[in-house]
Amino acid sequence: MQKQSIFQSKLLPYALVAPQLAIVLIFFYWPAAQAVIQSFLLQDAFGLSTTCVWFENYLDLLKEPAYFDAIVRTFAFSFAIAVSSLSFALLLAVMADKPLRGSTLYRTLLIWPYAVAPPVVGVLWIFMLHPSLGVLSRHLRALGVDWNPLLNGDQAALLIILAAAWKQISYNFLFFLAGLQSIPKSVHEAAAIDGARPMRRFWTVTFPLLSPTNFFLLVVNIVYAFFDTFGIIDTMTRGGPGKATETLVYKVYTDGLLGGNLGSSAAQSVILMAIVIMLTAIQFRFVERKVTY
Repeated sequence: MQKQSIFQSKLLPYALVAPQLAIVLIFFYWPAAQAVIQSFLLQDAFGLSTTCVWFENYLDLLKEPAYFDAIVRTFAFSFAIAVSSLSFALLLAVMADKPLRGSTLYRTLLIWPYAVAPPVVGVLWIFMLHPSLGVLSRHLRALGVDWNPLLNGDQAALLIILAAAWKQISYNFLFFLAGLQSIPKSVHEAAAIDGARPMRRFWTVTFPLLSPTNFFLLVVNIVYAFFDTFGIIDTMTRGGPGKATETLVYKVYTDGLLGGNLGSSAAQSVILMAIVIMLTAIQFRFVERKVTY
């Protein structure tokens, strides 16, 4: 028998939903609509006149090699961040799922990094890996590694990937641990009775049963890498050196706020939104086929 909520007033359900709808309309749809409108406009340097140029801002972006470099760089960053954060989070969740002494403290300490804001994450990693002041940089120099992310673009990109992945590991860990604890113990016991070793049990039993969690976290991590890494990049490298860490979301900021080209910045934000929607649709279209619920 299904329980159904019955409201005495017909307006009460709409009143309960109205605050959430207002938040979505004001903070998502309204800015998105403004970005689409602004992408068709060209404003002078003083903001005194605005001209409708239709698709000229988009065409200018397609002629800009630096924009395509930012697209490739963003996809590379997203793939590296998603794979590394998901892999380490799954490893830590498997270890935390075992009956260990002090497991509660272990799980609590692993959750803490998620509460740290992205700019603070950037500052922490700068303190550790700054070429002249970093604690870990001293050990790298002692090992003969010429570590200087302020001048080396590859090292700066690696630093951003490490910091962004570290920030997201805690979030992934929570969901992986919940997914592991939801798997019945009898399934593992049956596989063990059949003679399957721990590693084989994980890949043939545990990992397929985690496919809904894997799919959800894959979508979340891709969106995180495209948008939420802005604070880390702005704090650590500001897109440098030589635009080696300038992703799409940071290029929107530099061209719009710092460069004053609001039309191009709006066009970039619209393209960025379209890319993320397309990636999410592709994941739901093809990746979800392999998910076992």
